[in-house]
Amino acid sequence: MMEREGPGKRSDYKVFRSIGTRWSDNDTYGHMNNVIHYSLFDTAVNGFLIESGVLDIKGGAEIFLVVETECRYHAEMTFPDVVTAGIRVAKLGNSSVRYEIGLFRNDDETAAAEGFFIHVNIDRLSRRAVPFGHAVRRLLEPLLVTS
Repeated sequence: MMEREGPGKRSDYKVFRSIGTRWSDNDTYGHMNNVIHYSLFDTAVNGFLIESGVLDIKGGAEIFLVVETECRYHAEMTFPDVVTAGIRVAKLGNSSVRYEIGLFRNDDETAAAEGFFIHVNIDRLSRRAVPFGHAVRRLLEPLLVTS
């Protein structure tokens, strides 16, 4: 059996966003429900893209759609924790990008959960993949990491 890789560190990530947890994030077992982790991934990355001016969710000609996702859980999180999402780019293609996200509980230096998702750049009207523009590339290239 393969040994599972341990949790990453804050220093493994390039950009950080803080996200508060909510009472409703807890499940019947008293910790954050697994679906919330995926929501935090999405919130962190899309918030970063919107604030950076490369994603206009209401009127932009292009949108980003998630086509694949995964999460590994290392430690529990719960309300009222503050989660810091670390973001990095593992692969930047012509029209797709693989983000890797680490979720850090409060001031912890090791990730409570880590995962990835792949965004594809889509023309809003045709719903077909289109190449990234220069602004997106300029934003994402500094986040690239090598394995």
